Amino acid sequence: MKAEQIIEAMSKQGMRITDQRRSLAALFAKADGYLTPKDVYDHMGKIYSGLSFDTVYRNLRVMHEMGVLEQFVFEDGIKFRVHCQEKEHHHHIICMQCLKTYPLVYCPMEQAGELPDGFEAVKHKFEVYGYCKDCKPAEEAR
Repeated sequence: MKAEQIIEAMSKQGMRITDQRRSLAALFAKADGYLTPKDVYDHMGKIYSGLSFDTVYRNLRVMHEMGVLEQFVFEDGIKFRVHCQEKEHHHHIICMQCLKTYPLVYCPMEQAGELPDGFEAVKHKFEVYGYCKDCKPAEEAR
């Protein structure tokens, strides 16, 4: 996704487009994969002196909540990437070695059945971590 598309998505969600958010859009547009909040902070700190980690993290959270970025929880922490192009509700399969990500276009919650004690789910997340066909042989050799 290009920086202009990310900016347009932020604008459509009602975000004020600041220079910092334009820089964030450019960073994620050129990123090949996932970025940690620290990656973003380190990059942005070179451009905006005095920028706090809290400000960076708050922007990442807002961009995630508005559907511009996707957030993933890896063993080594939270990482973000530009929202994939799937329009419908979906989940992901992620290779733990090369981090290639595939959309899972059905929802396992549809097969979960009735939730206990009248519990009402308002949102959920489902991700499968493993090794893609290219990385699996390398993993088996270890």
